[in-house]
Amino acid sequence: MDLKLQNKVVIVTGGAKGIGEGIVQVLASEGAIPVIVGRNAEDNQKVVDALAAEGKESFQVAAELTRPEDAEKAVNAVLEKYGRIDGLVNNAGANDGVGLENGTYEGFIASLHKNVVHYYLMAHYALPALKASKGSIVNISSKTADTGQGGTSAYAASNGGRNALTREWAVELLKYGIRVNSVIVAECWTPLYEKWIETLPNPKEKLASITANIPLENRMTTAEEIANMSVFLLSERSSHTTGQLIYVDGGYVHLDRALANS
Repeated sequence: MDLKLQNKVVIVTGGAKGIGEGIVQVLASEGAIPVIVGRNAEDNQKVVDALAAEGKESFQVAAELTRPEDAEKAVNAVLEKYGRIDGLVNNAGANDGVGLENGTYEGFIASLHKNVVHYYLMAHYALPALKASKGSIVNISSKTADTGQGGTSAYAASNGGRNALTREWAVELLKYGIRVNSVIVAECWTPLYEKWIETLPNPKEKLASITANIPLENRMTTAEEIANMSVFLLSERSSHTTGQLIYVDGGYVHLDRALANS
């Protein structure tokens, strides 16, 4: 299916690794021009160079999105380069374990900046360009907003905020023809996930217990599967879809776990 994304300029925050990189790769395969916005210029450039070797155009902007001013600088850099923005994927963030018992006010606020404040800021600064292009926004979110996890109050609150902002922006931006949707991730295999698993006493056993409870095929979701849905939602092929929270999780959140082992 041609998603009609040829030469569309799409910002992907945290696009150098994991889910973000998966989205960048799928965008490039569809002929779009992905723009990686992330804190590490070297990591960003590795992806840009790899795509260039395949004859695919991309761009990168180094930005520390926990600094509010960097969101505005990143958007301005994209506009200076291309003069347009056709889509925004808010993806950057991390499950940083700022809990209720072990957390602090400072840590909680810092985590909100890491995980949800820049979602607002990137959309805010990109909005004039998105109005001009009738572009789309996709917010990557997590099951923790629905299920909780334990020991990660700030991250769970951030994801609740991501979901609420998705619905709110979908309403506010109707008049501009801008669609806003969210892709909800449950158990997706990424470098960060692997790093977390390796910190546990019995990582292989823990991973096996997790995948055993994923109803569809008893396996982790791949970054490419998250990317495929995200890019579809950015495209004209999803032209009447807005304000939706779409779970790409093998049924993890909503299906009876007993089904996984039946």
